[in-house]
Amino acid sequence: MPAKLINLPKFAPVNEKILLIMEVLLQILTLLGAMCMFLYGMTLMSSGLQKAAGDKLRSFLASMTSTPWKGILTGIIVTALIQSSSGTTVMVVSMVNAGLLSLVNAVGIIMGANIGTTITAWLIALFGFSFDITTLALPFMILGVVMLASKSDRTKSIGQFVIGFCLLLIGLVAMKDSVPDLNKYPDTLALVKGLTSFGFWSIIIFTIVGTVLTLILQASSAAMALTMVFLANGWISFDMAIAMVLGENIGTTITANIAAAVGNYSAKRTALIHTVFNVFGVVLALVFFHPLIALIGDMVTWLGFPNPNEMTRPSDGVIPLPLQESWLYGICILHTVFNLANTLILVWFIPQLVKIVTKIVPTPEGEEEVFRLKFIQGGPLSTAELSLDEAKQEIIHFAEICYKDFDYMKSAIFAKDPETFSEMRAKLVKYEQITDRIEYEIATYLNQVSAGEISDASARRIKGMYKIISELESLGDSGDSIGRILQRRNDRGWTFDSGQNKKIARMADFLDEAYKAMIDNLRKPYYMLKDITNAQDAEYNINECRGTLREEHIINIEENPAYKYQIGVFYMDIIAEMEKMGDFIINISEAQLAENERD
Repeated sequence: MPAKLINLPKFAPVNEKILLIMEVLLQILTLLGAMCMFLYGMTLMSSGLQKAAGDKLRSFLASMTSTPWKGILTGIIVTALIQSSSGTTVMVVSMVNAGLLSLVNAVGIIMGANIGTTITAWLIALFGFSFDITTLALPFMILGVVMLASKSDRTKSIGQFVIGFCLLLIGLVAMKDSVPDLNKYPDTLALVKGLTSFGFWSIIIFTIVGTVLTLILQASSAAMALTMVFLANGWISFDMAIAMVLGENIGTTITANIAAAVGNYSAKRTALIHTVFNVFGVVLALVFFHPLIALIGDMVTWLGFPNPNEMTRPSDGVIPLPLQESWLYGICILHTVFNLANTLILVWFIPQLVKIVTKIVPTPEGEEEVFRLKFIQGGPLSTAELSLDEAKQEIIHFAEICYKDFDYMKSAIFAKDPETFSEMRAKLVKYEQITDRIEYEIATYLNQVSAGEISDASARRIKGMYKIISELESLGDSGDSIGRILQRRNDRGWTFDSGQNKKIARMADFLDEAYKAMIDNLRKPYYMLKDITNAQDAEYNINECRGTLREEHIINIEENPAYKYQIGVFYMDIIAEMEKMGDFIINISEAQLAENERD
């Protein structure tokens, strides 16, 4: 027993190691938690602003792109507001995917987004390290919560933006405070110093580290914030921090590429241009790395701070505030100079950039195949508003498919030989299946959007879209029904006379006007559709024509002995089915108008 008591103190060193490991683990978990808060705050900010701005933000993006310089300015403004170049780029990719932006116009916005993202670094340098910003963030949280309690969707969204901004600031402070002091861990400090001893290869290593860090975080602003925290705490040297920032500019392009992976070829080209743009800039910066950091040092000196290239980490590990500020402003200037210079160089080569990505991502074979969805090829995007834009473009595409089906229907009605009729009849059967599948896929997509967080206005839009795709699917059913009527007529060896064909042609002309009015109305943004007189006039003509033809049919039965009753039944069945198609078509415009009026 006494021997056991004497041996107990030998286990004390083991307990100290366990405590040290637990302390390190807790610090790492705290740092990860702070990063998660930073990222979540950024997500809330972006989502809140996009929902608050709604269609105005997308209209602003679409309208301010007539020249590359306007596109650049637009990208700067939007990214500065939502504090996420990835958010802006994903939005642009989705708009290109939905056909709302051309590839050429999107390039300017992407360039501007890269400049706009530098605002985040400046905010961190100006406010994140000079004083405790939680003293402002926490009181503003009260404002955000109060706004969330509002009945107004717009006020709620702004409240979400405010809360997101506060969480971002609190997360930044927590990141800064949770970074371990490397002086306590000499082995780790030696490892970090060892990575900086390979000359230019060290620059390459830290560039890759910055890229990988951004890939993991999926947010260049968060990676930038973490880099600045590491630099301010003396983990890395100034030149290695610059290398990390360059790598983060490559890593940030991955988010857009992920979003474009489920998009069409235009979306993939848009994301690829972002990658080509940033990779070119990083390669150029690495080639002139040492002159670049010398220029940055001079610019920091012009601001009245010590030259970051001439200052080293103090031996006691305590980083004085002037040195922190010098490093941090140097990073901000580097990030800004990099993106400005890259934009000013490549803005003159936008057509060449478009040609390059077009060759890399060619137009796929069979792109004109009608039964292939063009705009919805994956799950919902970052916000319901962007997802509904894609769904709207797919619905327009759906309507165009139905119009093509209408052409086949007319060809089947007026076919003069069995071979032509058989070909058109097969088309009508195929298109009926196509419309069924498209309705199902769009409805499935809308169900996924509805499952997320959506505003009341978005919920009303979705309800209207369900109605529209149902009516479009009914048009496909009607085309197939007319094909079956014609098939039964042909099986009996009957044909319509010239008078009946002319009257069907007149009905088809009115129906053609209705189709065109429907598609014109669908192409307008739903909030801009104020009048559907074009569709109502077409519907009136269809009804009047149907009524006239029905009366003539009854008169012929009663007074014309040469009139063949059985053929007349097939004839009137076609007229009745065409009138039903007119009803489906007017319902589509009315559904869109109703959603607009409720807003």
